[in-house]
Amino acid sequence: MTAALTDRAAAAVPPKGTAARSRPRRRVAPYLFVLPALLLFATFKIYPIVRSFVISLHKSVGGTEQFVGADNYTRLLGDSLFWTALKNTAVILVVQVPVMLALATGLAVALNSRLLRGRAVFRLGFFLPMVTGLVAYGVIFSVLLNKDFGLVNWLMELVGLDAVPWLTDPLWAKVSLGLALTWHYTGYNAVILLARLQAVPAELYDAAAVDGAGAWTSFRHVTLPGLRPALLLTTVLSTIGTLQVFDEPYVLTGGGPDNATLTIGVYLYQNAFKYFDFGYASAIAYALAVLIGILGVIQFRLLGEKT
Repeated sequence: MTAALTDRAAAAVPPKGTAARSRPRRRVAPYLFVLPALLLFATFKIYPIVRSFVISLHKSVGGTEQFVGADNYTRLLGDSLFWTALKNTAVILVVQVPVMLALATGLAVALNSRLLRGRAVFRLGFFLPMVTGLVAYGVIFSVLLNKDFGLVNWLMELVGLDAVPWLTDPLWAKVSLGLALTWHYTGYNAVILLARLQAVPAELYDAAAVDGAGAWTSFRHVTLPGLRPALLLTTVLSTIGTLQVFDEPYVLTGGGPDNATLTIGVYLYQNAFKYFDFGYASAIAYALAVLIGILGVIQFRLLGEKT
C-alpha cells in the first residue's frame, strides 16, 4: 500500500523544470488576450490622434504638404472667425448648460418623488429625445421653427402673437439652438442625476424632517450634497459636448445667420471639408482639445474636492 501511494505521489509531481517553463507563459497570457483590443485602439484612436498633430504642422501648398511648424497655431490668434466661433460656443456653454442642468435636477427630483405615479413612463418619455438621431431632430426643429410655415409660429399667431424669425435672426437663432440642445439632452442628464438621487439614503430625509427642515432646506442640505458627484459628471460631459457641438448648428442654421451660430465644430468642419485646409482644421481640433482639458481640470478642482 505504501509503495502504491509513493508511486502516485511521484506521478503527480511535475517533471523538474516544468513549473519554471510555465511561469513565463502565464505572464504572457494576459497580454495575448488584450492584444487585439490594444491593436484596435492603437489603429483607430492613437494613430489618428498622432497623425492629426502631424498634419497640424503642415500646410498644403500647390497640392503638396509643406512643413510650417506652429504657423497654423499662431494663425488662430489672428483669426476673427475662430474667435467668433469660440465666443458663440462660450455663450452656449455659459447660458444653455446651466439652464439645462437646473431643469435636469428639478426633473430628477420630480421623477424620484413618491407621490408621482407611473414614474417609469415619465422616465422613458423624458429620455426618448436622447435616442432621436442628431440630424433627425435637427431637421424636425428646422421645420417647427420655420418663420413662414413652422408649427411654432402658427401657434403663436393663433393667440395673437407676431411670428418670430427663429432661424433668420442672429439672436433668435441662438435661442433656437439653445432650445434644441436643451430638449435633446435634459432628459439624459436627468436620468444620470436620478440614478444618483436614488442612492441617497431615505434616512437622511427622515432625520431632516424630524429636525423641522422644510422642502427647500432638505433639498439644499441633503439632495444637493448627495447629487454632487453626479452634478460633476453631468457638468463635465455637458461641457465637452457643448464645446464639440456640430450637428445642431450645422443642420439648423449652417452656422448663420451672419455667423451667429458658428461654433468651433462647424468652423473646424468648414476648414477641413469646405476649404480642404486640413492642417488648419487639425490645429483647431488640438486647440479645442486643450481648452476641454483646461475646463475639465477647473471643474474637477471646483467640484471634485467636495465629493
